[in-house]
Amino acid sequence: MESWILGLFVFLFLASAKTSKARNSASFYSNYYVTWGFDHALPINNETEIQLTLDQTSGSGFESKWRYGSGFFHIRMKIPDKNSTGVLTAFYLTSRSSDHDELDFEFLGNNTAPYTLQTNVFANGQGGREQRIHLWFDPTKDFHSYKILWNQHQIVFYVDNVPIRVFKNNRKMGVNYPNQPMQIEGSVWNAEGWASGGKRTDWNQAPFKAYFREFDINGCVLHDYAVEKCYSSHFWWNREKFWKLNPKDLKAYEHVRTKYMYYDYCSRYSKPPPECKSNQ
Repeated sequence: MESWILGLFVFLFLASAKTSKARNSASFYSNYYVTWGFDHALPINNETEIQLTLDQTSGSGFESKWRYGSGFFHIRMKIPDKNSTGVLTAFYLTSRSSDHDELDFEFLGNNTAPYTLQTNVFANGQGGREQRIHLWFDPTKDFHSYKILWNQHQIVFYVDNVPIRVFKNNRKMGVNYPNQPMQIEGSVWNAEGWASGGKRTDWNQAPFKAYFREFDINGCVLHDYAVEKCYSSHFWWNREKFWKLNPKDLKAYEHVRTKYMYYDYCSRYSKPPPECKSNQ
């Protein structure tokens, strides 16, 4: 069984690499713009890639020009190398409201392998749903694919086409589910206050550089708050094949949970939240 899963991982990784070649031409400015740390953001390779830098003076971040009500969102990232303790590199979706929705990929900087990837889900202002995995590769050495599927049935986080997290729509169980228009954001910033377990950032290692590629967006653009219009099957990511994981992806997902996940918010509670069993 272990060798079968390894073969599946290799297949999904190669599929991700093949797809990336066709998508690498979108300009950063076609769909995104820099929002802070302007002198720490550098478009390169004919604006098909952007370098964000963190030093003691500032980090940097960008966001999409539009808001979305559903989609299959992706980016390719290479995170800072060296001793990056306290450095947080993120790719996420977030709404603009007091009771906000948010879907996070967050790399928690480290000085040794394995590297930690944290995901989190906020719905109607309620977060605290962190899961952490140790990656099966070094994310500082090359670009890798990070995707978020968001439709009215489920949210799935993917790394190199491998599903690492599922959050299903369990409103019938009283669980909030993201349903607000969200923008896409990327950033690198100093989070040593909470992301490093009390360790301080070694600024002698600065500048810390994160790289982002592939700026085309598969999403339903919203200019108002009528998210329901983004649930149409006209959008391919809303069709039935994306309502749940197929058997192959389910096997890969179960393997990630068993072998690479080392923290799950569900384990914090003597009585886990109602969505926990459904999302396994």
